[in-house]
Amino acid sequence: MSCNVRFWEIRERPDRRKPFQIRWTVNGREKSESFIAFAVADSRRAKLMTAAREGEPFYEHTGLPHPICGPSSSPLRSTSDMVHEYIEQRWERTPGNTRRTLADAFATVTPALVRPGAVYSDPRVLRRALYSWAFNKKAWQFEPTEEWLHALGLMKRNSLPVSALAEAYVLRRALDAMCRKLGGRAAAAKTARRKRAAFNEALNTAVEKGYFAENPLKGLRWQEPAVNEEVDPAAVPQSGPGASAARGRCSPAGAGSSS
Repeated sequence: MSCNVRFWEIRERPDRRKPFQIRWTVNGREKSESFIAFAVADSRRAKLMTAAREGEPFYEHTGLPHPICGPSSSPLRSTSDMVHEYIEQRWERTPGNTRRTLADAFATVTPALVRPGAVYSDPRVLRRALYSWAFNKKAWQFEPTEEWLHALGLMKRNSLPVSALAEAYVLRRALDAMCRKLGGRAAAAKTARRKRAAFNEALNTAVEKGYFAENPLKGLRWQEPAVNEEVDPAAVPQSGPGASAARGRCSPAGAGSSS
């Protein structure tokens, strides 16, 4: 992070879909954002300049100060909140199989994006709670079990802020988690690719919402696992507390899946 931040005047480019561009540098690294309306661009620039004047350090990677992750965000907005918002936004226009893919991906990724030392005692229970309730919009009309509530509470309290995703080492924790099954063995390459694609799309949506200037995965080198095998059955909840919900009303595909 750096406090060496400089701004240019708003630039107008009439031939662009978003013609009004704000530009600034963080420790010499140029950043920019474009907007359809001048007033919106001017408001965004003013917020960034206020943060700089107040001495807030800016991330060199994203170009954003810690407390300003987006126009509608707050410093406390967490990665699990970001994913929850993404699931809610996509749900109605997403087929059942894709819903399951998204739930599986984010039930893998979000437990890796927590504060150091925040480890749930039963990872399988946590995974069922995330897969079958937290990332399953159809299940939100029902109360989760006490066991799931406890697991979800730990996630909510310890989930990293969205701004932490600007750090490469944090992203690598998420990518590494995609390469392993719940028991620690290497995951299938195609499974890891599906999960990375889901995570990447969620970050693209976060860029659109203004949480990042650009997708933080862009330019980050990653090698998928070279294991060609089927998905671990343990990755999808089938038994234990709440299993009936996972198979029935709490399946991410849902009875009313779109297609």
